[in-house]
Amino acid sequence: MTKQPEIKLSVRNLVEFMLRSGNIDSQFISNASALEGTRAHQKVQKDNQDKGYTPEVSLKYSLEYEGFSFRIEGRADGIIASEAGIIVDEIKSTSRPLSQIDEESSNTHWAQAKCYAFIYALQHELPEIAVQLTYFQRDNDEIKQFLKSFTQSELALFFYDLIDQYLVWASLTSDWVAKRNATIRVLNFPFESYRRGQREMAVAVYKTIAEHQKLFVQAPTGIGKTMSTLFPAIKSMAEGHTGKIFYLTAKTIVREVAEEAFAKMADQGLAFKSITLTAKEKICFREETICDPDHCQYARGHFDRINGAILDILAQENRLTRPIIEGYAHKHQVCPFEFSLDLTLFSDCVICDYNYVFDPRVYLKRFFTDNGGDYTFLIDEAHNLVDRARSMFSAALYKKPILELKRLFKDRDPGIAKALGKLNAHMIGLRKLAEANQYYRQPEAPKDFFSLLMQFIHLAEAWLVKNEGNESHEQLLELYFNALTFMRTAEFYDHRYLTYVENSNGDTKIKLFCLDPSHLLGEAIKRGRAAIFFSATLSPLDYFAEILGGNPDSYKISLPSPFDVKNRELLIDDTISTTFRNREKTYPVIADRIKTVLAQHPGNYLVYFPSYKYLNAVFEIFSETYPEIITIRQTPEMNEDDRELFLGQFRPEPGTTPAGMLGFGVLGGIFSEGVDLKHEGLIGAIIVGVGLPQICFERNIIRDYFNEKNHAGYEYSYLYPGMNKVLQAAGRVIRTETDRGVIVLIDERFGSSSYRQLFPREWFPHRQIRSEADLKKSLQDFWSQS
Repeated sequence: MTKQPEIKLSVRNLVEFMLRSGNIDSQFISNASALEGTRAHQKVQKDNQDKGYTPEVSLKYSLEYEGFSFRIEGRADGIIASEAGIIVDEIKSTSRPLSQIDEESSNTHWAQAKCYAFIYALQHELPEIAVQLTYFQRDNDEIKQFLKSFTQSELALFFYDLIDQYLVWASLTSDWVAKRNATIRVLNFPFESYRRGQREMAVAVYKTIAEHQKLFVQAPTGIGKTMSTLFPAIKSMAEGHTGKIFYLTAKTIVREVAEEAFAKMADQGLAFKSITLTAKEKICFREETICDPDHCQYARGHFDRINGAILDILAQENRLTRPIIEGYAHKHQVCPFEFSLDLTLFSDCVICDYNYVFDPRVYLKRFFTDNGGDYTFLIDEAHNLVDRARSMFSAALYKKPILELKRLFKDRDPGIAKALGKLNAHMIGLRKLAEANQYYRQPEAPKDFFSLLMQFIHLAEAWLVKNEGNESHEQLLELYFNALTFMRTAEFYDHRYLTYVENSNGDTKIKLFCLDPSHLLGEAIKRGRAAIFFSATLSPLDYFAEILGGNPDSYKISLPSPFDVKNRELLIDDTISTTFRNREKTYPVIADRIKTVLAQHPGNYLVYFPSYKYLNAVFEIFSETYPEIITIRQTPEMNEDDRELFLGQFRPEPGTTPAGMLGFGVLGGIFSEGVDLKHEGLIGAIIVGVGLPQICFERNIIRDYFNEKNHAGYEYSYLYPGMNKVLQAAGRVIRTETDRGVIVLIDERFGSSSYRQLFPREWFPHRQIRSEADLKKSLQDFWSQS
């Protein structure tokens, strides 16, 4: 007997997808609901715990219907066993006055509760059941309730009407899955052969997904990491090991590499829907991102047109890139960003930034509200996730905006002004604590500050609801959002956090700083079934496995470079100290070393420095001393166009010989990672310094935290992050099997055992340089080999 296609749906997604209509309208809607929703639920549930109230009841219902096997899941806020019978309670928190809410205020609220009631009544054989909507007013804790009774047959009619409406989407999904899986099963690896290490990586990825595990992979440049992860993940999908792939990156250029991999497999016959998510501000068609029908024609009536747009694009396209999404959004006059979010529901792979999975402020709620979805996370350039995660899980507020708004609202709303005054007074107290040495820190959460902040949030929210379009709206809204972020971050606060106050630039900052993101990353990974962390520079593996949320059972592999070591020359000049106190006297020496490297073989080179100050100083000396050499340098204010212009200097026109270009960049910057200059595009990299992050208060408190935790504070805060910058910069040189090039490391610390033990296996053998003459001869010997 043929197995019926299985359709998994949450009650919430079913209701919202089928019943939505009208406009997108971002006129101020409470954003504290996620923050305050839990409090509302807990208060209502606690107040009724002696009245037969069972909170958070999971409900699951499987049914065979119209050729499909549906699995519907959800969680009722409460089930009340009363003398009159069973009541399903749905709790909604609101900032609106309860007088403005009536029985018909929200069809979707009723629909969600009725679905829960149907499942419960059916499973408990109840001929009749009641549904209650409980609205909790956050400002005054008042409650308003509406109660309706339904027969099981009435609820069944309602429920099956929703399912009937969804059948067109169920058919679309099941037909596509059958077609997709058929092409996956006959898909061959899209290259003639595997590179060295590539098959091993692909097998490890497949095994990890099949076993619902975590894998940490250090895979040097050239192995083909993108295909080594995507191909086995796709293969595992046809075997039922995963239902959706999320390919996560930190950079646009890496997302483009994933898109190219799908194009390559499509050429081999793969039918697979992938979507690339673009930030709202970038994909919005309007100059100002204001999502309401008065400002945007794409928001006006969006939900009346969106399902037609989805059906159209899914029927015509498989690779849903930004240009494709924009084209269909224009055609159907829908918001391109909201359109792309809806398309993720029907896509087999979502290519997106880390934050769509990990950031508690913006992660995709439609997938990750409940942990344990049938998802695989492929996390590219995973070394970047450490600092990104610290940023995602931290939050800060400044005193100046609080004082400015207090003055602004003195006459407009005395209540808000008073709340801001209390916050400002508290910040003055914090400023005094930090006056002695610019900083003050404490391990405890600032709970007194939290209570003042919540008072402000409640008052600000009420004002923002009533004063849309007011000239002060935007200023208050910005502080309101920052305050919400601060309070959401407070929910995660534990021994892995530290609170600090900083006085600088005439302002005072208070920050909830995540010292160790491993726990929260580990919890986020539970939103899926399997996770693959991979990078060319994931060294040492044990450090990254720990800091990125791994556990003792996580798999770890380090793969050798596929390239012939004879094609690259690694030279280590440890006769020069580039420590901060010695830098100034090294400027002319470094300039001469650079000239020596360039003089032995013409071509394109990049030289990397630990700071812009160091870069600019050497650049000026070099340009003045050697004006005949074409030079270009990185600047802090470069945008995407500037970046492309810079890289364009290193990409000769087809059939031409490069004139020779010397680029100056910073370690850890945009030209030391994710840059792919093949063949003659780059023949050498000179790396000045060991890449240590600038000594600062945050790095020092990370050091102190890990010293206490595992006696490796300096390594975790400075050494490992710095060495990864060096490894990334060195990885720009050899990009293909035929490339030849040189890597020169300049710093006395590269000669120490603490650094040498971090050298990857492909850095052996290498040569030690003792003088400029030694450097010249070593380079001549290398380039003389054909």
